[in-house]
Amino acid sequence: MLLSLVKVLVAVAVGVPLLMWFFQERLIFFPRPLESRPAISPNVEPITVAAADGAKLRGWLVRSSAARAPLVIYFGGNAEEVSWMTQVADKFAGWSLLLVNYRGYGESEGKPGEKELHADALAIYDYARRHSGVNSERIVAMGRSLGSGVAVRLAAERPVRGVILVSPYDSLVEVGRRLYPFLPISLMLRHRFDSLALAPQIEAPLLCLVAAEDRVIPVAHSQALFAAWRGPETWREVPRADHDSISGESEYWSSIALFLKSAL
Repeated sequence: MLLSLVKVLVAVAVGVPLLMWFFQERLIFFPRPLESRPAISPNVEPITVAAADGAKLRGWLVRSSAARAPLVIYFGGNAEEVSWMTQVADKFAGWSLLLVNYRGYGESEGKPGEKELHADALAIYDYARRHSGVNSERIVAMGRSLGSGVAVRLAAERPVRGVILVSPYDSLVEVGRRLYPFLPISLMLRHRFDSLALAPQIEAPLLCLVAAEDRVIPVAHSQALFAAWRGPETWREVPRADHDSISGESEYWSSIALFLKSAL
């Protein structure tokens, strides 16, 4: 009886980490199909960005009224198809908005992964700088949840006017340790998104937006990243909001608009 119990415990101790190792992409990335194709208008331009490996990344450039407008590049959450953002582009204080779905999301080709998303972010940024309708000296990187790690990595490798992070984390390793304290997360996780290691070298101003009742990425993870940031930082904690509802609060949008006005 005792021997059988030991065998079961050993099987669980070995099997669970192995399952996590092989299926971690399914726990991190949740590709979504295109929800609704934005109506084409003079200020909404469908775009395709060629990734370094040839994959085609598809999205939209939503232009402001200015001829060469400043630009926000948006990186969404792990289950977010970004076409919905075309409907709120007017909240970005006169800045244009570049929305490109991750690999496997919407109509973008390929399979998501940390290295791929980081390389794609550089390709998207370089595409934006070459675009005739973009003020290449006024680009802000914005990332929400999973996308905060993509935005941080971009800001560490390309010049940006500012960084907006919504519900950011210090690293997926630290988030994973909280969720699975019984597993050797540091040894298992391939997609680490270690923003904390990059924050001390980024001099761009930061706006950090967090939901007071966030249970997906508790505020402590955002605070750790915020404390490590090298450049000027602004903290906005939205009361009564959770991880998914934060963008429904007026304070969320007013904080973004104020930050973008200061970045001009």
